[in-house]
Order: sequence, then structure tokens, then C-alpha cells
Amino acid sequence: MRLIRPVLMLTWLLSGCSATGLLNAMAPSHAITVTSDVAYGEGPRRKLDLYAPPQARAPVVVFLYGGSWKSGDRSSYRFAGSAFADRGFLTVVPDYRVYPEVRYPDFIDDAAAAVAWTKTHIAAYGGDPDRVFLIGHSAGAQIAAMLTLDKTFLGRVGLDPDRDIAGMIGLAGPYDFLPLNDPDLDAIFAPAGDLRTTQPITYARAGAPPLLLLTGDTDTTVYPRNSRALADRINGLRGRATLKTYGSVGHLSIVGALSGLLSWKAPILDDCVAFMRSGGV
Repeated sequence: MRLIRPVLMLTWLLSGCSATGLLNAMAPSHAITVTSDVAYGEGPRRKLDLYAPPQARAPVVVFLYGGSWKSGDRSSYRFAGSAFADRGFLTVVPDYRVYPEVRYPDFIDDAAAAVAWTKTHIAAYGGDPDRVFLIGHSAGAQIAAMLTLDKTFLGRVGLDPDRDIAGMIGLAGPYDFLPLNDPDLDAIFAPAGDLRTTQPITYARAGAPPLLLLTGDTDTTVYPRNSRALADRINGLRGRATLKTYGSVGHLSIVGALSGLLSWKAPILDDCVAFMRSGGV
């Protein structure tokens, strides 16, 4: 194990695609039913994959991947879907439209539509529509946080996060990332006008579903202060937010650690599962 860990970590850091392929190839598959290419809306970027455990009425995870709001593909995250399904959670991994095809807030509306599809249809796949958790990494965590904290987006599809979302988990999420220092981000979020409306921290409130905010102390892509700031704001309002910071964990390894191959980096999967099994408390 001491020999293989540095090799895997080097692969992960230097070759994201090949590392994802390795994690997917080694993902658990026993007793997991995979259903691919299910449409939740129109177009190729509005499809999702499902990873179902054998038990009925399983709690549900909607996993939103990252990619700076301009890249990503659900097929790259089989390792995440399988990891949660192996722990008894029916896991939904949707694609959503990204820049330059769309700009803010279209990707959040797509995610809301995927959640609405889940609430309506997940019982047919063995899931419990009354226990739906949102999990996001990086840009996906920003999207998950916006769905959880700002009632606008789920409200457009007839849902209320306080009623319909059991809890939200963010891995290395950008929740308070102004000012923007990238031309693509300027273009992505320009339609908002007031950029403060794009920040999850703007919508922090006491009555929101419980949040588990996970970050790594070596993350230089989305700095840990994002998670700290959101947790502090919500808890200052007497809401429910738990912050966990992992030593020697970076932006990619925090999601990679969901895989058994990289779980030695940090107990990300264990902490997510414990949070959800406790009902988000």
C-alpha cells in the first residue's frame, strides 16, 4: 500500500481523465444496478445515470460534479455513484448544460429539473423521494448550495428545499468567491448583473436544510475560506452547518477520496454517509 499510494496520487494530479478512468474501473459493482442515459429534459446535456443498491426505499443522493461551470461529464463519476450506492444510497448523477452553451443561471435551473425528476420518478427505481440529499463538488457544490439556500430555483419546478431536501453536502465548494478573476467567469456570471446574487453565502438562512461543508487545507483552486465563511454565516444565524477541514487534501483529491483507491487520503465517504444516515444532523 505504501508503494501504490504515491503512484495513484501522482496519476490523479497529473492526468485527471486517466485517473478518473482508473477510479471508475475499480469502482464497486456487486449488487449495484446501473441505469444510464435517462432523460430529465430535452437535449444531450439533460440526461442522468442512476446507481441503485439492492434494498428498496433507499435514501437518495443527487451528485453534482464540478468543472468550473464549463466542463464535466456524468460518465466520469461512476466511482462516486457506485461508492454511495455501495453504502445503500440510490445515487443520481446528472449532466447539466455548461458554458459557452449557457450562462448563469441556466446550469442551476438544469440541476433543479434533475432534482424534480428525481422526486417524481425515483420511487420506480427503488429510491425514497422523502429522503433526497444533494452532494456537489466544486462548481457542483455551488449549484447544490444555491438550490438549498435560495428557494427560487427549486420553487420554479414546484419544490421547496426546506420540505424536499434532507440535507446538502459540499466538497470544496465556491460559496463566496467574489471578486471574479477570470474572463470566463466574468462571461458566465455576467447575466446576473449584481454578482452578489450568484453567491450562496448571500442566501444563508437559519431555516435551511442542514449542510455539511468539506474542504482540504491544501486546496488552492477553491480556497477553504469559502467553506468557513458559509458555515460561520449560517451558524451565526443559528442554522445548521458542519465544517470539516482535512489536512493535506487538495481540490481534486477531496472528490477522488470517495473511491476506495484514494480513501486513505481522508474519510470523505464515511463522513458523508454518517451525515446522511443521521438525517443531516
